[in-house]
Amino acid sequence: MKIKLSALVLAVPLALTTLTGCSMNDRESDKVPSAGTSTSRDASDVMEKVSSGIYDLIGVKGKTSDSRPGVMDCSGKDKETYFRIFHPWSFYPASASDLDEAMKRLKTELPKHGWEIVEYGPDTSKNKNLNLTADNDKKKASVNIVHMEKNDPPKLSLTVVSGCYKVPDGQEVERF
Repeated sequence: MKIKLSALVLAVPLALTTLTGCSMNDRESDKVPSAGTSTSRDASDVMEKVSSGIYDLIGVKGKTSDSRPGVMDCSGKDKETYFRIFHPWSFYPASASDLDEAMKRLKTELPKHGWEIVEYGPDTSKNKNLNLTADNDKKKASVNIVHMEKNDPPKLSLTVVSGCYKVPDGQEVERF
């Protein structure tokens, strides 16, 4: 399934705002942690692997959207040298009744795999969607998961965001 562009345009800024301020950041500041040195393409591949690992933790049958990671700026840093990767995707369970099970499994399994849950509860939307935000300091990544049971079809909306990468000397940030 393809993500609708309008939904992506609305969801990504919300998720990025949520993820930018979470505890993946240095404890004494609001800075986004360094994720090291990488090309945009290699960092994108890393974030797809992080997303794949999260998918494996869902543990119920279903389908995922066909989406690729994108590149964004690191706030307050030179946009020609620093970047972050975001990977929005959705999970559609084979049965709507499996949506709750998928979210419960993620809440239980993420901490067993190095993720710290930093936020869990209903959002402020009229649907009061359940939100889970988790950070993985080792992977220098955060994930925001929104349980959207009133969506048609019901789904989990996930956005994985990296820390700040620096491009190797002599290279440029590739935007996609």
